[in-house]
Amino acid sequence: MARNRSSRNRTTFFFCTFLAIIALCAFVPVFAPLPSLSSHLPHDHSHSRHKKVTAQKFEIANDMFWKDGQPFQIIGGDLHYFRVLPEYWEDRLLKAKALGLNTIQTYVPWNLHEPKPGKLVFEGIADIVSFLKLCHKLGFLVMLRPGPYICAEWDLGGFPAWLLAIEPAIRLRSSDPAFLHLVEGWWAILLQKVAPLLYENGGPVIMVQIENEYGSYGNDKAYLHQLVTFARSHLGDDIILYTTDGGTRETLERGTISGDAVFSAVDFTTGDEPWPIFQLQKKFNAPGKSPPLSAEFYTGWLTHWGEKLAETDADFTAAALEKILARNGSAVLYMAHGGTNFGFYNGANTGGTESDYKPDLTSYDYDAPIRETGDVNNAKFKAIRSVIKKYSAKSLPSVPPNKEKAGYGPIDLQKKEFLFDILNRINSIGIVKSETPISMESVGQMFGFLLYVSEYAAKADGSVLSIPKVHDRAQVFISCSSEDNGGRPIFVGTMERWSNQTLGLPKIKCISNISLYVLVENMGRVNYGSYIFDRKGILSSVYLDGRILKGWKMLSFPYNNLNEVPKTNPVIAYSESIEKSARRKAKVRL
Repeated sequence: MARNRSSRNRTTFFFCTFLAIIALCAFVPVFAPLPSLSSHLPHDHSHSRHKKVTAQKFEIANDMFWKDGQPFQIIGGDLHYFRVLPEYWEDRLLKAKALGLNTIQTYVPWNLHEPKPGKLVFEGIADIVSFLKLCHKLGFLVMLRPGPYICAEWDLGGFPAWLLAIEPAIRLRSSDPAFLHLVEGWWAILLQKVAPLLYENGGPVIMVQIENEYGSYGNDKAYLHQLVTFARSHLGDDIILYTTDGGTRETLERGTISGDAVFSAVDFTTGDEPWPIFQLQKKFNAPGKSPPLSAEFYTGWLTHWGEKLAETDADFTAAALEKILARNGSAVLYMAHGGTNFGFYNGANTGGTESDYKPDLTSYDYDAPIRETGDVNNAKFKAIRSVIKKYSAKSLPSVPPNKEKAGYGPIDLQKKEFLFDILNRINSIGIVKSETPISMESVGQMFGFLLYVSEYAAKADGSVLSIPKVHDRAQVFISCSSEDNGGRPIFVGTMERWSNQTLGLPKIKCISNISLYVLVENMGRVNYGSYIFDRKGILSSVYLDGRILKGWKMLSFPYNNLNEVPKTNPVIAYSESIEKSARRKAKVRL
């Protein structure tokens, strides 16, 4: 999404307290809807071609889309398979069809499908092939957005966080050979699954996007051209490749690929006059190759923690859409159905500085016409459906009813144990030691909480703690083993990325050193803008009374399953091996 994400600047309010987190330990896995990470599928780097099995053809000519020789108007919507539980895919797609859509657009988040290097997941909520086949069964065409960067208000814009642990650091979204080598390996797996589902092969996929709004970020044309080469090597020369950029000359100049090999689409703020932007779009496409397409027509907007839920007027949104459709323009609703950022996969935005941090909600309702619950009995659905009905080539099906809601009754929380009571049971082999704090990613943990432990000598008047760079929120505890309470840690306060304040540590009479515990919460990696290289944890030295505090232990609490008490911290020593593999062919860094 190209619209300025810093336009909303409200004070962030955060919900999580330490005791509430620990209370949750008695419950069923909170991330059960996510795919099992036990799947190990081999990398397939074959370059086999899939023979065409039908005479189907989707193409661009005379500034129009053509489907099987007939003019075609794309009336589509984004509906992301990974934001909807598979058992609800069909329900949401049928409601999208009732809305009048003929095309589904979806991103593909690399981090969901390869959570660890070489560990591939294509099952459950990550079963993209089943989703695409379901779209085909229900009569939808598909516009696929495989990234490798997707933005999407999704953690790190869809990049796997383990990319941030590689040393020397690779440059994401660039022609850095080490980065491109990793992208090539990932796309070799993904696009081989997609190829049989291309429209020309009898499937639903009519277009495949290259990167995402790159003109809002960089100007590395070599990177974009290399992505085109990767895509063509697996998908062939007939599939329409496209870019999407904000509807300004600057973003289009930076993000498009000249010539007729890649179609340039645009997006812009809902309510902007569309046709002057479509005229600008034509300048970045070959003659006759520029059907007007708003690839992200915003039906709503995202919401950050602490903000009022975003809402946009139904009639205003519908009227803006009609300006496009009435003149045979094409549009893709972003979002048709927003869904949910399950687990820890929500992204975040920043304002003018890295510390102006704005994490997104778990909810991705987006004020879309199909609500997060799947409900369609709302003014926006009715208004948009009324407009689409005027321009649809087919009569619209009846609207399915809202799903019945179940009442589960009261839920009783039971405290199982305190976090610090299990520290003595953690295998010391799993503890990472370092003179200075290191990031979550370098420890091998991508989500959740990381506990940093050190110690210092007691002072009669207390001490002042300073952590210049903590991502994102730290809860600080101290303990004295010689105290009567057995040295159970006591809560001192919080330190937050967006406030960056010092914290006073109270004076304690302690004949031994005082233990310092800093529990750091990863609240979502930045997914948009220049600060997307968003490592988590303590990323600077820690200062006590102005002096650097050394001697740290790091213990992981990923909370993938709150019923699983961590017994070890398997530090995954993959960074060096990946870096060597990625650079095997790269003799020169660009």
